[in-house]
Amino acid sequence: MAPDTVHTALVEVLEEIQALSGEECPKITGVTKPLEALPKFDSKIWPVAVGMIAQKLNIAISNDVNIFCRKKSCDALTIDETVALIIELVEAETPISEPFANKGAK
Repeated sequence: MAPDTVHTALVEVLEEIQALSGEECPKITGVTKPLEALPKFDSKIWPVAVGMIAQKLNIAISNDVNIFCRKKSCDALTIDETVALIIELVEAETPISEPFANKGAK
């Protein structure tokens, strides 16, 4: 998966979440740390963002994986670091061919 594709999807989702929640959204660049820079982007919001990003990219990301901070230290990650982490996760998993499809439906 191309880093530019992941970056674009990530920024679009974050901007959408901020707009839907009525919160301000500063310009998001590669060095932006969403957990620090986006108002009210917290433990109630990041799981929603992860799900939206996974759906947008047609990939699987476990709902308990916080792609916005380091696992052991909980230090906030930049957009560029999050992009690299998503690519790492994609390379470790098989992409979903039909997300949220009801395979029993006819």
